[in-house]
Amino acid sequence: MRRLGLVGLFALLVSGLTTTAAPPAAAAVIPGFSDTLVASISSPTAIAFTSDGRMLITEKNGRLRVRTAAGALLTTAALDLSARLCTSSERGLLGVAVDPDPGTRAIYLYYTARGTSTACPTSTTGNPAGAPTNRVSRFVLGDNNVVDPASETILLDGIYTPAGNHNAGDVHVGKDGFLYVSTGDGGCDYAGNSGCGGANDAARDRNILNGKILRVERTTGAPAAGNPFLGTGSASCRLAPAPAGSICRETFAWGLRNPFRFAFDPDAAGTSFRINDVGQNVWEEIDTGLSGADYGWPLREGHCAQTGSATNCGTPTPAGMTDPLFDYNRDAGCGSITGGAFVPNGAWPASYDTAYVFADYVCGKVMTLTGGTSTDLATGLGGAVHLEFGPSGSTQALYYTTFVNGGEIHRISYTGTANRTPVAALTASPSSGAAPLTTTLNGSGSSDPDGDALTYLWTFGDGSPNATTSTPTLAHTYAAGTWTVSLQARDPAGAVSAPVSVTISSGNTAPVATIASPAAGATFSVGETFRLDGSATDAQDGTLPSARLSWTVLRVHDQHTHPFLGPVTGTGIDVVAPGPEDLAAAANSFLRISLTATDSGGVSTTVVRDFQPRKVAVTLATSPAGRTIVVNGLPVTGPTTVTSWAGFALQLSAAAQTDASGRPYGFNRWSDGSTVASRTWTTPSTAATMTASFSLRGLQGAYFDNQDFTGATVNRLDPTVGFSWGTAAPVSGIGADTYSVRWSGSVIPRYSQTYTFSTTSDDGVRLWVNGTRVIDAWTVHASRVDSGTITLTAGVAVPIVLEYFEGTGNAVAQLRWSSTSQAQELVPAERLRPFYAVNMQPVATPVHPGYAPDTGAVYGKRASGLSYGWNADNSSAMRDRNSALSPDQRYDTLAFLQLAPNSNARWELSVPNGTYSVRLVAGDPTAFGSTVRLLAENVLVVSGTTTSAQRWLDATATVTVTDRRLTLSNGTGAANNKLAFLEVRLL
Repeated sequence: MRRLGLVGLFALLVSGLTTTAAPPAAAAVIPGFSDTLVASISSPTAIAFTSDGRMLITEKNGRLRVRTAAGALLTTAALDLSARLCTSSERGLLGVAVDPDPGTRAIYLYYTARGTSTACPTSTTGNPAGAPTNRVSRFVLGDNNVVDPASETILLDGIYTPAGNHNAGDVHVGKDGFLYVSTGDGGCDYAGNSGCGGANDAARDRNILNGKILRVERTTGAPAAGNPFLGTGSASCRLAPAPAGSICRETFAWGLRNPFRFAFDPDAAGTSFRINDVGQNVWEEIDTGLSGADYGWPLREGHCAQTGSATNCGTPTPAGMTDPLFDYNRDAGCGSITGGAFVPNGAWPASYDTAYVFADYVCGKVMTLTGGTSTDLATGLGGAVHLEFGPSGSTQALYYTTFVNGGEIHRISYTGTANRTPVAALTASPSSGAAPLTTTLNGSGSSDPDGDALTYLWTFGDGSPNATTSTPTLAHTYAAGTWTVSLQARDPAGAVSAPVSVTISSGNTAPVATIASPAAGATFSVGETFRLDGSATDAQDGTLPSARLSWTVLRVHDQHTHPFLGPVTGTGIDVVAPGPEDLAAAANSFLRISLTATDSGGVSTTVVRDFQPRKVAVTLATSPAGRTIVVNGLPVTGPTTVTSWAGFALQLSAAAQTDASGRPYGFNRWSDGSTVASRTWTTPSTAATMTASFSLRGLQGAYFDNQDFTGATVNRLDPTVGFSWGTAAPVSGIGADTYSVRWSGSVIPRYSQTYTFSTTSDDGVRLWVNGTRVIDAWTVHASRVDSGTITLTAGVAVPIVLEYFEGTGNAVAQLRWSSTSQAQELVPAERLRPFYAVNMQPVATPVHPGYAPDTGAVYGKRASGLSYGWNADNSSAMRDRNSALSPDQRYDTLAFLQLAPNSNARWELSVPNGTYSVRLVAGDPTAFGSTVRLLAENVLVVSGTTTSAQRWLDATATVTVTDRRLTLSNGTGAANNKLAFLEVRLL
């Protein structure tokens, strides 16, 4: 899960003299409560209690441990699943529940089962081959505190874990007798089509078990009776995903990111629970468990819309989605909600009845939620993972697990005004070295929850007399041997802490460990293999065998960590480098590699090397600038530069959008040539720019105050032509009657078929498509439908012009199309472009698809419906070269602009006033060496000299038209201007 590091940071390099530390002081609890260490255990993820008071504890590494009702932690594990599990990243043995019927002796475990690959792979671009899956199984716990592995019944399986995190993993039996399970979204999209972090939409896929609360029969795993999605279109997903489009019957609620823990209210009349769902970047939330609820992830985070690195809290909750009961942001330093539990009535004072306690890993707190307000109960925990109320004497106390000091279980008890027991803490420096060894023993970390002064009770363990001091430090000299020194703290009321101890190795020096690989200063790319290679020597043992070398790799992000690998034993271990937690974490994340060497006397040394990724500056740009693209769920405005890691897959999306004035833009292509709007781009090894090209959608509308396209004019972009103005004016500045409109641009068909274009008009209308007049109803008439057909080619833009005039009365102007494969509809904006393309060519030359031909005629209205042409007849200056050097028909034809009799030719195109991108291609396949200077609206567009290797000059410029005519002309210094074709696009 984000910001939830399930392994603490390791000590930095320790060499020669060593320091051994006992567990630190307990958490700081509010007055009236105490915090007590009850067990030290490896990486405890969850706890549950049997009816006879035993505590079951899951270790992340795959072992199930038992602490007896008398408080003894059994040395032998009740069950060891480590050979079946993947424990990399945040996978492992994650949850445990006890069947409420003690006669069944049944327990339920949530764990990450290995797939066909023993490497336990992860991926950010889909579920990797051989990947593990999260699983829920039922086992039988014997009276001898041993679980027979053969008693396993698999209830749920196939829960994706592609990235290794966001596994969720909690299990409980409700008062209704059904088994409830929480699942996460897997960190990255299992299908590889949306991305990671805030972009991952797996929780919205109804046919998989991820991102849900599940409710099933606890003996079979079958969907529980009364589940909300049992009807038509539902399917069982118990052991594998259902077909796309179906809904899992096991689903109780959905739309969750990483519902790491949930808790039932023991005093509720029925089954009532709350869900702790870890947020992405802003909000941590507590949800009320409701049948059929959609909590909105990834569309919602907390009570807000999720937008990647931030949230938008000004939007209303979408219909059908459920907001949290309570959420909190990261402003106070917290940032990863974990365990939760209801306070049982009577366990604590009445003011806590119905209260809910929850933990946050990042800020190390347990908080109490009452009536919509949270207050601190305990601070300084170091990161609680699981909370559970359980037996403590004649009442109940709150137990929590933490990974501090390798793993601990603590108990928070209500003490009222009674004197509270102090907590001892001890370090020794040095704790090993040549004999005799003088070490400083330090108990200054000890504390008293009531703030009382402490007395320190020392037991040296070497036969020396015990000592009592009022100061927390003293020195003691040890002869050769291994000794255990203990400390207890006593307050003035006589309360004595539990002892803490450290081991002293006199005559045994610490080994010296060396990391050989990765080398200091080395860097990595995502997905490449690096090797963990190291060695250690010891003054007493010589070179240590590889079995005494242990490695751990963490992903460090800002001030918290995520487990990635280990501990693993040996050397020469190949590891595939991971990606960052998400793109937002890439700038300040890296791997921390720890090598621990332990000699035969049990003395260890840990060395640490920070292994940096190849961080790459990636600029995400748009053309035109200012458009929005989404990268890994984060909307950015182009151009924006972000930090990524070489080899990290970026999920890019360039969706249709509008600008500030409401004009629609659509995606064209990426700068690497891809025309897929949503795609994956792997970060290169050096700084790079990826540009998404957009263009306006719709047609240019020129509105004239007179019926004959004269008078006052208003220009605007219309996404579609679907107007029923009635007796109102069509646009401000134009009268309500006797006006005309010309819409022009290009249309791009979906299919290679014969299209029927239909107009609904009142009054006159006429339509040209690809140079053909398809409809001609240029009369005064009541609202009617006219139609015509034309054969078009899929994906090829062709010119389109629609003219309309209104006399008096009602006004209607609508343009639709249909074909064999397409139902009739208004021609949509996505298929329309405010774009003109004209090719210069002689009369008999074939026309390039999508281009209007210009054959040298004087300016006037053409068959295409467009108006364009020359200042004087230029037909004698048009050429068709039929050259093999021409890339296509557009380059093979041309018009001279400096050839007699029109030796200073000027060409014009009728367009609405506005700003345009003008592309001009000038040249001749059969000649070169001419100096070309071509202007558009007196802006120099093409300037240069053609050569044998470059026979065409291709340039684009931005110009502004103010007189409704785009003008091309010769620039100063031109020797022999020749224009092949032009493209004009509204900006």
